[in-house]
Amino acid sequence: MLEQKNTEELQYQLELNSRKVAQHNDLITSVAKMDKTPLKIFELAVSCIDTKNPPKDNIVYLSKKEVFDFFKVTDNDKHTRFREAIEKMQKTAYFEIREEQKKGFKFRSIIPIPEVEWTDYSDEVLIRFDIAIMPYLIELGTKFTQYAISDIIELQSKYSIILYKWFCMFYNQFETYQFSGERNQAQLYDLNNPKISVNKLRELTDTLEDYKRFDNFEKRVIKDAINEISLHTHFNITYEKIKKGRSIDSIQFHIVKKINWKDENYKRNDVQAQLTEEQKQAQNQVNYAVAVSNPLTMKLITASLLSAADIANQDTILGLAESVYPIYDKLVKELGEDALETHMSYVRKKMVDYTETKKNIVKYLSVAATQYLNSRLSQQEIRK
Repeated sequence: MLEQKNTEELQYQLELNSRKVAQHNDLITSVAKMDKTPLKIFELAVSCIDTKNPPKDNIVYLSKKEVFDFFKVTDNDKHTRFREAIEKMQKTAYFEIREEQKKGFKFRSIIPIPEVEWTDYSDEVLIRFDIAIMPYLIELGTKFTQYAISDIIELQSKYSIILYKWFCMFYNQFETYQFSGERNQAQLYDLNNPKISVNKLRELTDTLEDYKRFDNFEKRVIKDAINEISLHTHFNITYEKIKKGRSIDSIQFHIVKKINWKDENYKRNDVQAQLTEEQKQAQNQVNYAVAVSNPLTMKLITASLLSAADIANQDTILGLAESVYPIYDKLVKELGEDALETHMSYVRKKMVDYTETKKNIVKYLSVAATQYLNSRLSQQEIRK
């Protein structure tokens, strides 16, 4: 019985990991007048839509278990909390959508889910989308963004969800046009490093009246969100503030896609999850030994980027082998050994606060190597 339950749970996780959300870009850039919970319920429901075969009567079905698992709710009060979240969503949650027209902009206010139906004796939950929201979910054309619903699961802030979708909108276009020849290098750079005015960012995150001091706004809306996105999704995000006079006028974000993130490796992770603890430890020890003996590990030590404590930390070495060494291998293949040594020397000099950086040395080295590789390859394309 337990084995069957574990198998069903594994199948559910596989199915959830494979589900994507697709939304029109006008909806991505709209103002979500709702808090985190209604927004996540909406995202989960949209992931059930098959755009090639739109739902009849705009209705999709979820299970209560799916909803509770999505929100990681396990307490005895979960049914009451679910009902309260639904009621709040229908009474206060809506999107303010701005569509560009020839003469200007058209503004629309749409309550996305006017009807939710469930019973106390069934696991099924009926969700009916409003007819006005459906064109933004099925009539996508070329201006749409797709992303994994599994990336949304771990995001616990409304601002994280909004910014994650916004980053996806730009980065998906960057990947589409990167090698197509339809965009020049400057346009590709703008897609990979999108810039937005502080006022527009406040509009997008619905914080025009909140966090009046910029330092509060920066921490609550920007820093906390990108930290959460970098930790739980397939993006690493950094940013810089751009001044106009003495004031911060705009924010430029830098998007780096992680190598071998869970979208590509969920099968391996699921198999790993079924191993016994002893098997996991044994396998990790083997992987650790292989990673330590990797010539790239010695290069990092020689460049003073790894200490003895780092070498003794199994998680750090395994993280380097999975997330950093593949980038180094590609860097050497594309640019040569000298380029890697130059890059490592540069990174070492740029570590102003080395102690702080080493709290997540794997992430730091991964982001630095990816940005360096992309920059050098872009320069080569320009020369051609």
